[in-house]
Amino acid sequence: MLKGLDWHLQAGQVVGLLGRNGAGKTTLIETLLGLRDPQAGHALLYGLPAHALDDATRARIGYVPQQSDLFENLTTEQLLDYFRSFYPRWNAAKVEQLLQRWEVPRQQLIGKMSGGQQQRLSIIRALAHEPDLLVLDEPVASLDPLARRDFLRELVEQVVERGTTVVFSTHILSDLERVALEVAFLKNGRIALQAPLDELREQTWQLSGPAQAVEAFAATQGLLRLGQKDATRVLLRGNWPETLPAGLFAEAVSLEDLFEVLT
Repeated sequence: MLKGLDWHLQAGQVVGLLGRNGAGKTTLIETLLGLRDPQAGHALLYGLPAHALDDATRARIGYVPQQSDLFENLTTEQLLDYFRSFYPRWNAAKVEQLLQRWEVPRQQLIGKMSGGQQQRLSIIRALAHEPDLLVLDEPVASLDPLARRDFLRELVEQVVERGTTVVFSTHILSDLERVALEVAFLKNGRIALQAPLDELREQTWQLSGPAQAVEAFAATQGLLRLGQKDATRVLLRGNWPETLPAGLFAEAVSLEDLFEVLT
């Protein structure tokens, strides 16, 4: 459930959406795309209500859901022929390239494909019309590591570099680090923090030491307190200290550390 969430995406942003199971990632994505009606508030896409987009605006959006929404009684070729009629920018050459490279069977019924094959096909369908906004909800969960790497390479080379706005929800943090320029942490239905990934790496650090000394130093430095792992370890955001009192230590934190504390 989302709770008073206020979120803005800028054109060309590549945002990794992080949150634990049940935090509201899929709810947020479906509301953003007009697939779920909010009980309060509203979502706008390109200035239009998300639940009432015109055909031209819909043609600018690509979406890979967490669960496959493909027509299982169609073959790959039948499915792609059907969707091609909706998109004026359909890139047939890209579709052909990806079908061959990712070894997606053309004549097999989709319902008889493996989960990984269906996920590859869902990704191809979303990339085929070169969308201005690409929304990916756990898009590589069913893929093996090599297939994930190939998809992420495609995402960077063919999508990110052409200025597409991307929202990428995943629980595989190493994948996110390959792609995302910003990360947004979703906790209890709210965005707890959103910031450029490089900035977080440079300006976020862990202060550790005796509990009372940690609290005293953290309270007097004017630093943003992100949270703590326990009484002796606090995550702070701001410039690293030039000196520390005896017994206190500063160390860099990883994306996993931030995920643990912020979600």
